[in-house]
Amino acid sequence: MAKISVFGAGAWGTTLSILLSENKNDVALWSYEADVAEDILKFRENKKYLPGFQLPAAISPTQDIKSAVIKTNFIILAVPTQFLRGIIEKITKDLSEEALILSASKGIEEKTLKLPLTIISEYYKGNISAISGPNLAKEIAKGLPAAAVIASKEISSAKKFQSILNSERFRVYTNDDIIGVQLGGALKNVIAIAAGIADGFTLGDNAKSALLIRGMAEITRLGISLGAKAQTFSGLAGMGDLITTCSSNLSRNHHVGLELAKGKKLNEILALMKDIAEGVPTCRAAITLAKQQNIEIPITFEVYQILFEGKDPYKAITSLMKRSPTSE
Repeated sequence: MAKISVFGAGAWGTTLSILLSENKNDVALWSYEADVAEDILKFRENKKYLPGFQLPAAISPTQDIKSAVIKTNFIILAVPTQFLRGIIEKITKDLSEEALILSASKGIEEKTLKLPLTIISEYYKGNISAISGPNLAKEIAKGLPAAAVIASKEISSAKKFQSILNSERFRVYTNDDIIGVQLGGALKNVIAIAAGIADGFTLGDNAKSALLIRGMAEITRLGISLGAKAQTFSGLAGMGDLITTCSSNLSRNHHVGLELAKGKKLNEILALMKDIAEGVPTCRAAITLAKQQNIEIPITFEVYQILFEGKDPYKAITSLMKRSPTSE
């Protein structure tokens, strides 16, 4: 039995807490929002982000950062990437030098263009890892089988998190490509917005398949230019996560695309969402990175124009189809 602290009581953080508690671990689940912590304590349910699921007694909600940190050597950060820096800055002052940190955030910090593990490493010099894969929280909370990959420069650290998360319904693999695993989890959210637009316009299975494979092509190009391994994007953190996020109605980023296809404005869509659609800030960051690396990412570019420059989504589709023919 291990004592583990999960920071971030959204749907994913809560689901990870369920998995950990079912593996006979004690879990402190830190929530920024008082009402979420109170609901879990009183009703054993995260009514805001994961309604309908009873949480095991081994999960203890808290808003006290210090108490959550000093009681554990396992930290899981499941907060949106844009808020990750603020959290890691607060917890490291009370963190044991032997602690292991696992990032469950999928995104790129918009202001700095940094991935989650890079942000964490600025404040903590111990062993850090990242988890990614096709992991829709509600499906996993229901007990449906799923798989994920944990990446770390120190495989021994990845294996320790593997041991506390792996179960008969959640299979965990390890990997040493921290850049590829993080980028796959981040950039697929942008392609998922495009996939939602395609589904909103009922463009068909041929178009959807082409979008996914060409989306992965540009993710791979950008990833390799930043130091990732090509084969990582054929795995769970790459194509696996892309397929799920681009196909499921449970995907927040896919939902954004569906709403854009209906003619709704981005601000209007985001205002009605409880959870953060990481693909929106990641899209901005990806465009800047691609310019720096001199890499073409046409699908992401069209999504950027739709999100931030008001381009009509259907015209964006036409722009992609009319690009000069090339080889694959």
